[in-house]
Amino acid sequence: MRLALTILAPVLLLTACANDKEPEMQTYPRLKQLTVAAPVAAKQDYTAKYHGKALNDPYHWLKDSGYPEVNDKPIIDYLTEENAYFDQFLAPNKQLVDTIFEEFKGRTNEQEESVPWIDNGYEYRWHYREGEEYRTRSRKNIATGEEAVILDETELAKDFEYFSLGDWDVSPDNRLLVYSFNTDGAERYKARIIDLQTGKYLTDEVTELSGSVAFSADSQSIIYGKLEKDKWRTASVNVHKIGSAQAEDKILISEADDGFFLGFNYSSDQEYLILASGQREVTEYHVLPSNDLLATPTKLIAREQEFSATLDHANGKFYLLANDTHKNFRFVSVDDDQPSYDNWQTLIEGTDDLYLLGMQTFKGFIALQAREKGIDKIRILDYQGNSHDIAFPEQVYSAALGNSSEFEQDFVRVDYESMVTPETVFDYQVSDKNLQTRKVTSIPSGYDKSQYVTERLMAPSRDGVEIPISVVYKKGFKKDGEQPLHLYGYGAYGITVPPGFSTLRLSLLDRGFAYAIAHVRGSDILGYQWYLDGKLEKRNNAFNDFVDAAEYLIKENYVSEGNISISGRSAGGELMGAVTNQAPQLWRSVTLGVPFVDVLNTMLDASLPLTPPEWSEWGNPIEDSAAYDLIASYSPYDNIEAKEYPPMLVSGGINDPRVTYWEPAKWTAKMRELKTDDNLLIMRINMGAGHFANSGRYGRLRDYAEEFAFILKSHEIDQ
Repeated sequence: MRLALTILAPVLLLTACANDKEPEMQTYPRLKQLTVAAPVAAKQDYTAKYHGKALNDPYHWLKDSGYPEVNDKPIIDYLTEENAYFDQFLAPNKQLVDTIFEEFKGRTNEQEESVPWIDNGYEYRWHYREGEEYRTRSRKNIATGEEAVILDETELAKDFEYFSLGDWDVSPDNRLLVYSFNTDGAERYKARIIDLQTGKYLTDEVTELSGSVAFSADSQSIIYGKLEKDKWRTASVNVHKIGSAQAEDKILISEADDGFFLGFNYSSDQEYLILASGQREVTEYHVLPSNDLLATPTKLIAREQEFSATLDHANGKFYLLANDTHKNFRFVSVDDDQPSYDNWQTLIEGTDDLYLLGMQTFKGFIALQAREKGIDKIRILDYQGNSHDIAFPEQVYSAALGNSSEFEQDFVRVDYESMVTPETVFDYQVSDKNLQTRKVTSIPSGYDKSQYVTERLMAPSRDGVEIPISVVYKKGFKKDGEQPLHLYGYGAYGITVPPGFSTLRLSLLDRGFAYAIAHVRGSDILGYQWYLDGKLEKRNNAFNDFVDAAEYLIKENYVSEGNISISGRSAGGELMGAVTNQAPQLWRSVTLGVPFVDVLNTMLDASLPLTPPEWSEWGNPIEDSAAYDLIASYSPYDNIEAKEYPPMLVSGGINDPRVTYWEPAKWTAKMRELKTDDNLLIMRINMGAGHFANSGRYGRLRDYAEEFAFILKSHEIDQ
């Protein structure tokens, strides 16, 4: 991206009648506040002026002035009180939480392992040991058959409440391993290097990393992104010579513009190091020969050209996806010895129907990831101009390029799933066009795919656009408006929530729920324009689409008004806040996960690490009065009113650098002050983690079990 006895609340529902009489009015009970008093946050006067307008914020004090250090006692005390109140909700519902948690665990393969992959003479895999929270990574020498553990995450995590592995890489000479990690959820990483022959650590410890790490081609150095001091912005891509002091590291490229993200990766053939700097709609690319990192970088695309692109290399050519001539991207190539823009050759023109999303080059072919009218495609092209699409077994599904680790392999690894098909790994043999199943995620407690149904619906929006909705339910679900439904949404940054599988979701489906994903504008499910139509001055489309999708599901008798639970995380939490303000009567419960609800204040604070890069997504209210007015008109925190709201669960992490802890805290405090109902409002702030909550797999399951218990209790389901 967080009971008291229920009574009827005045939420009205029109039900169908068998005669011409006036329809009966139906109400759904709302989950009520606890019998113990809820925390009350203090109010302190705070006013700022922008564009001649006063911005009053009595809960501004919840942002610690020493952030990212959070140690102000009144703030800690308030968050602790909220967590204690949340625990008061959990206490009488422990059996329900435990039941759901055991269901989640029962669907988790205790000893799950990956499909192996081959790289540089070794076969790699990861696996879980029974009962452990973290993965163990090993490799086998193909020539000798000898296998050894190279990274034991459980051992690395044993001394920490929170542990997250960022990235890892093995040196080209197969001797060293570098990995990055963080232990508080704040996403400022350290890197350490292990000698795989001796098992001992080298003395090097590189700090203040963005997370990504890689070895140089000669195995003598590591490449990493260096964070700016006290910010989460990657200021430069550096090279650290093994055995030297970090202060002596060389800068390959730096980024002075706070609005641009900086990163790196190798081309698929390992011939070039690709240095990328960009925003969502603008990408700048430099390249370096991987065997000469001290060479002057070659600029392939300048930010002044103002388009977005993806880059790879093979057989003497650069290959690019670029939206310079069409928003849905064209596919081009250019010789690597004359790579200027004027020399680009179009291989596939951009079209309204085919949205080009990604690619990977191989020695004998190229794999493109695309989406056609909302349906995922994987297209294979050879270097002679021939192409075909991989045929998948279902009509609506999620398919993406997987871990194809070798440039000269003759297959493409594909990650596949649908709302009824568990995560599956295919190896697609290009020569005979055959899908070989390598793994289907097992569900130890049992799962019968034939007992579940998935659909793709198209809901009319208030402005006439049709919104895709992915729905799944168990056979026997009656479309009579009487059963509960959970509706999920995100809708920002051009990120599409795929119609994929979830073992957690089964705990709702098996209790009679339908589960739906509203693919609102702001995502890119129907192409890049779908994303553009949900950002900046069109941001309200995302909120309206979600409400309109819910209204359509009501109209089609999947559910009734007031009996829909909803959830979203991060920018999806912003969506939850906005639709809760817009149409509170629709929702039985709302779960706001690490919610980006304080949009206006955050976009006005240029000192926050992610604010300048976000101006291209939301607008810059500091410099633009129109952007200020627009954001103020929908920012969920700023639009809380004195009216009735549904029950809510809000979550956050005190070390979260993406959505700072005070956003959910301020939302909760202001909502408690203004709402006129006595419906339940609880907040869980993880005091030792960040945006992604607990780091271990069972810790995350426990968090989700608590959230599901809240949803079920909201629907009067106790077991």
